Amino acid sequence: MHVIMNADFFLKKGFTISTDKSLLDFDAIYNYLNEESYWARGIPAEKVKKAIENSMCFGIYKDNKQAGFTRVVTDKATFAYLCDVFVLPGYRGVGLSKWLMQTITEHPDLQGLRRWSLATSDAHGLYKQFGFVPLSRPETWMEKFKPYQ
Repeated sequence: MHVIMNADFFLKKGFTISTDKSLLDFDAIYNYLNEESYWARGIPAEKVKKAIENSMCFGIYKDNKQAGFTRVVTDKATFAYLCDVFVLPGYRGVGLSKWLMQTITEHPDLQGLRRWSLATSDAHGLYKQFGFVPLSRPETWMEKFKPYQ
Protein backbone atom coordinates (compact mmCIF):
# COMPACT_ATOMS: atom_id res chain seq x y z
CA MET A 1 0.00 0.00 0.00
CA HIS A 2 1.33 3.40 -0.97
CA VAL A 3 0.76 6.16 1.59
CA ILE A 4 -0.08 9.52 0.07
CA MET A 5 1.06 12.51 2.10
CA ASN A 6 -0.39 15.94 1.52
CA ALA A 7 2.55 18.08 0.40
CA ASP A 8 0.54 21.25 1.02
CA PHE A 9 0.45 20.42 4.74
CA PHE A 10 4.25 20.35 4.93
CA LEU A 11 4.77 23.33 2.65
CA LYS A 12 2.45 25.42 4.82
CA LYS A 13 4.52 24.40 7.85
CA GLY A 14 7.71 25.66 6.15
CA PHE A 15 9.09 22.29 4.97
CA THR A 16 10.49 21.60 1.53
CA ILE A 17 12.21 18.67 -0.15
CA SER A 18 14.86 19.31 -2.79
CA THR A 19 17.44 17.42 -4.83
CA ASP A 20 19.57 20.57 -5.10
CA LYS A 21 22.89 19.55 -3.53
CA SER A 22 23.90 23.19 -3.01
CA LEU A 23 21.26 23.38 -0.26
CA LEU A 24 22.69 20.47 1.74
CA ASP A 25 24.16 21.27 5.14
CA PHE A 26 27.13 18.91 5.03
CA ASP A 27 28.00 19.37 8.70
CA ALA A 28 24.48 18.44 9.84
CA ILE A 29 24.44 15.38 7.56
CA TYR A 30 27.93 14.26 8.51
CA ASN A 31 27.37 14.77 12.24
CA TYR A 32 24.21 12.68 12.16
CA LEU A 33 25.74 9.87 10.13
CA ASN A 34 29.00 9.80 12.07
CA GLU A 35 27.66 10.29 15.59
CA GLU A 36 24.02 9.18 15.71
CA SER A 37 23.29 6.64 12.98
CA TYR A 38 23.78 2.94 13.64
CA TRP A 39 24.85 2.22 10.06
CA ALA A 40 27.59 4.81 9.44
CA ARG A 41 29.03 5.62 12.87
CA GLY A 42 32.70 6.45 12.48
CA ILE A 43 32.51 7.13 8.73
CA PRO A 44 35.23 9.52 7.53
CA ALA A 45 34.02 12.92 6.29
CA GLU A 46 35.70 12.40 2.92
CA LYS A 47 33.65 9.23 2.36
CA VAL A 48 30.43 11.12 3.03
CA LYS A 49 31.47 13.93 0.66
CA LYS A 50 32.27 11.44 -2.11
CA ALA A 51 29.02 9.52 -1.48
CA ILE A 52 26.99 12.74 -1.78
CA GLU A 53 28.81 13.77 -4.95
CA ASN A 54 28.05 10.44 -6.60
CA SER A 55 24.45 9.98 -5.48
CA MET A 56 21.06 11.49 -6.08
CA CYS A 57 20.35 13.30 -2.80
CA PHE A 58 17.09 14.43 -1.27
CA GLY A 59 17.17 16.99 1.50
CA ILE A 60 14.29 17.94 3.77
CA TYR A 61 14.41 21.55 4.94
CA LYS A 62 12.46 23.56 7.49
CA ASP A 63 12.83 27.26 6.78
CA ASN A 64 16.04 26.51 4.83
CA LYS A 65 17.55 24.45 7.68
CA GLN A 66 18.42 20.75 7.19
CA ALA A 67 15.72 18.54 8.73
CA GLY A 68 16.39 15.24 6.95
CA PHE A 69 18.33 13.54 4.21
CA THR A 70 18.44 10.51 1.91
CA ARG A 71 20.76 9.27 -0.79
CA VAL A 72 19.73 7.17 -3.77
CA VAL A 73 22.51 5.34 -5.59
CA THR A 74 21.12 4.70 -9.06
CA ASP A 75 21.73 4.35 -12.76
CA LYS A 76 18.26 5.92 -13.29
CA ALA A 77 17.38 3.08 -15.65
CA THR A 78 17.30 -0.28 -13.87
CA PHE A 79 18.34 -0.07 -10.22
CA ALA A 80 18.25 2.17 -7.13
CA TYR A 81 19.72 1.63 -3.69
CA LEU A 82 18.14 3.75 -0.98
CA CYS A 83 20.51 4.67 1.85
CA ASP A 84 21.34 7.13 4.61
CA VAL A 85 17.67 7.84 5.25
CA PHE A 86 17.06 10.00 8.30
CA VAL A 87 14.99 12.79 9.79
CA LEU A 88 16.80 14.75 12.48
CA PRO A 89 15.41 14.23 16.00
CA GLY A 90 13.78 17.65 16.37
CA TYR A 91 11.67 17.09 13.26
CA ARG A 92 10.40 13.55 13.82
CA GLY A 93 6.85 12.43 14.42
CA VAL A 94 5.01 14.57 11.86
CA GLY A 95 5.18 12.28 8.81
CA LEU A 96 8.28 13.68 7.10
CA SER A 97 9.78 10.25 6.41
CA LYS A 98 6.59 9.20 4.60
CA TRP A 99 6.54 12.41 2.61
CA LEU A 100 10.21 11.91 1.75
CA MET A 101 9.61 8.33 0.61
CA GLN A 102 6.64 9.42 -1.49
CA THR A 103 8.74 12.17 -3.09
CA ILE A 104 11.59 9.75 -3.86
CA THR A 105 9.44 6.95 -5.27
CA GLU A 106 7.49 9.41 -7.44
CA HIS A 107 10.55 11.33 -8.70
CA PRO A 108 10.53 11.40 -12.54
CA ASP A 109 14.17 10.22 -12.81
CA LEU A 110 13.37 7.11 -10.76
CA GLN A 111 10.42 5.74 -12.70
CA GLY A 112 10.50 2.40 -14.52
CA LEU A 113 13.31 0.92 -12.45
CA ARG A 114 13.42 -2.85 -12.33
CA ARG A 115 14.68 -3.08 -8.76
CA TRP A 116 14.91 -0.95 -5.63
CA SER A 117 17.02 -2.11 -2.71
CA LEU A 118 17.69 -0.98 0.85
CA ALA A 119 18.90 -2.29 4.18
CA THR A 120 17.32 -1.37 7.52
CA SER A 121 17.38 -2.61 11.08
CA ASP A 122 14.46 -0.60 12.39
CA ALA A 123 12.18 0.94 9.75
CA HIS A 124 10.56 -2.02 8.02
CA GLY A 125 7.08 -0.60 8.63
CA LEU A 126 7.87 2.63 6.81
CA TYR A 127 9.34 0.95 3.75
CA LYS A 128 6.60 -1.69 3.58
CA GLN A 129 4.12 1.15 2.97
CA PHE A 130 6.02 1.90 -0.24
CA GLY A 131 6.13 -1.64 -1.59
CA PHE A 132 9.40 -2.87 -0.08
CA VAL A 133 9.40 -6.50 1.06
CA PRO A 134 12.07 -8.90 2.32
CA LEU A 135 14.27 -10.35 -0.42
CA SER A 136 12.34 -12.96 -2.37
CA ARG A 137 15.47 -14.97 -3.06
CA PRO A 138 18.09 -13.96 -0.49
CA GLU A 139 20.26 -16.91 -1.52
CA THR A 140 20.97 -15.10 -4.82
CA TRP A 141 22.33 -11.97 -3.11
CA MET A 142 25.90 -11.62 -1.93
CA GLU A 143 27.87 -8.85 -0.31
CA LYS A 144 31.41 -7.78 0.31
CA PHE A 145 31.48 -5.81 3.55
CA LYS A 146 34.43 -3.82 4.78
CA PRO A 147 33.96 -1.63 7.89
CA TYR A 148 35.31 1.93 7.83
CA GLN A 149 38.94 2.11 8.81
